[in-house]
Amino acid sequence: MRFTIVIPAYNAAETLPATLDSLTAQGFADWEALVVDDGSSDATRALVKEAAQADSRIVLLVNPGKGPSDARNFGASRARGQILAFCDADDLWQADKLDGLARAFDTAQADALFGQIGFFNEDPQTLSTVSTVPAGAVTVQMLLGENPVCTMSNLAVRADVFADVGGFRADMVHNEDLEFLIRLVGEGFALRGIDRLHVRYRASIGGLSADLDRMQRGRAEALKTARRYGVAPDARAEAVHMRYLARRALRLDQGPDIARRLALQGMRLAPRAFLMPPRRGVATAGAALIAPCLPAALRRVLFAH
Repeated sequence: MRFTIVIPAYNAAETLPATLDSLTAQGFADWEALVVDDGSSDATRALVKEAAQADSRIVLLVNPGKGPSDARNFGASRARGQILAFCDADDLWQADKLDGLARAFDTAQADALFGQIGFFNEDPQTLSTVSTVPAGAVTVQMLLGENPVCTMSNLAVRADVFADVGGFRADMVHNEDLEFLIRLVGEGFALRGIDRLHVRYRASIGGLSADLDRMQRGRAEALKTARRYGVAPDARAEAVHMRYLARRALRLDQGPDIARRLALQGMRLAPRAFLMPPRRGVATAGAALIAPCLPAALRRVLFAH
């Protein structure tokens, strides 16, 4: 079997059907999807069982209440595919994603691949932001700035490489994907991007202000891992990371003061790194600085993605 898709799911009944529909719509047919239920109390398990009756490639696994990293590891340990492709239970794949990955793994010198991500709120056909893909192999220093993979729904990795790297740290809730990617690249495996839209990412409203402390603790663990490979974040990488947080604060409308503080911190660290390229940096700085002056309703319209 070529691909095993691993989907951690916790109370995902509202979004999971659309996610599974995006998998069964794949033009490339040689895959299995392991949906790892993580202790759901809603109809998640029933929905997966129903989907499995319609398509035998979909399999329900149960790993109650241990968190998404452990759920991904659990699924990976039971995979039959040569390549692991991770997907979250609220995101959507482009119909040609697996076909493109199959061809790229055949031709590119890569151990792990990712593509572009389009962000949406209510309508997956309306994308106001699409991520960029860097040229060449991703470095640890690049990961310490703004992780180009962005979400686990965007990562595919050879199964033997995943095992060699050691999987995800189950004790981490935030930045566990970054920490894994640092180990992947640090061990000498090649992580490359495909300049094509692969994932439609559902931008859900979350409490960034409440999560900042946990995010920073997770990042501190990722930085410890990077130092094991002789890499420490420079001012440029930290400035780009502050820009990423500021953009997220704006996108999720988590308080204009948070975005402003993050933007100012990033510009103090390395102004050129924060501001370039202008369509990301200057736009983020301008938006963060004017956000406190705008009514909340207008902020939500302007910074929806």
